[in-house]
Amino acid sequence: MPAVTVDDITVLPRIPEPDPVLARQRRVLGVTSAPRGFEGEGFPVRRAFAGVDLVDLDPFVHLDQMGEVEYAPGEPKGTPWHPHRGFETVTYMIDGVFEHSDSNGGGGVITNGDTQWMTAGAGILHIEKPPEWLVAKGGLFHGFQLWVNLPAAQKFSPPRYQDIRAGEVALATSPDGGALVRVIAGDVAGIAGPGSTYTPMTLVHATLSPGARLSLPWRADYNALVYVMAGFGTVGPSASIGRGHGEAAGEGPVAIETGQLAVLGPGEGLTVAALPLGRQESRSPNLDVLILGGRPIREPVAWMGPFVMNTREEVMQAVADYHAGRLGTIPAIHGAPTTIQEA
Repeated sequence: MPAVTVDDITVLPRIPEPDPVLARQRRVLGVTSAPRGFEGEGFPVRRAFAGVDLVDLDPFVHLDQMGEVEYAPGEPKGTPWHPHRGFETVTYMIDGVFEHSDSNGGGGVITNGDTQWMTAGAGILHIEKPPEWLVAKGGLFHGFQLWVNLPAAQKFSPPRYQDIRAGEVALATSPDGGALVRVIAGDVAGIAGPGSTYTPMTLVHATLSPGARLSLPWRADYNALVYVMAGFGTVGPSASIGRGHGEAAGEGPVAIETGQLAVLGPGEGLTVAALPLGRQESRSPNLDVLILGGRPIREPVAWMGPFVMNTREEVMQAVADYHAGRLGTIPAIHGAPTTIQEA
């Protein structure tokens, strides 16, 4: 799982552990397992947020783990042209290559560790697909797409596109050097990621060596979610950290593994730990997690397909605007598919 790696993790800045007395460690409220499905033209995904109440996810609404899959020649697939309104899509590529184009002129190619951050806002059309050479050759494909909701006051913001290269991601490590922390957006202990967000949030990809533990300070006004993309570990406070104010005995670490999401309760810190080497997969000995959270918007959510609005009437208006061509037009791109996905 390449994403962004470093030759010498010891040269990175260290993230101090939260104060064990003043910072209340977040406990696990629940763990869910992501069902498998297919997206776009048929590429496999895990629906990471399936079965979780939107209240617990707020300000997020959707997360797909795309792959991990090894395509044979001719097998790689993408999505046809389709519309969005009312939120942002964040596509983070771990392995493989993806091309993106949109009706606002944004787009590019993302590969290991790159992120494309598209604000649909008032409305946009876009397409995501593997390049032609990858379709012909085949290869590994693994990534994530996160949907970040926008508050009512910003749902009709002008569309925009951010191309975040892997080399721009902020890197740090734990005090003992056992974890590589990639901050894509937001701030962790003063280490800020490059992503510019309308909705205040933090997005982190962390890789923990077998037996390592990572304890992060986390804003009290944010929610907190931990999704395991590979490996076996635990989430929640451990006895070695101690308990913050108001934390009862028995609210310790909870086991979590590949394809599972942990929803965490309130607090000012969170802890993730990897199981020892003998209890990890031989092909993937590390624990890889996405850690994300944001300030809840606390507004009604009306969601239908590619539109995330506040009311049913706004969703129906988005559908009407799409069919009337008011969400943009497909640009003239040589060789690009022209099939539009029905809303």
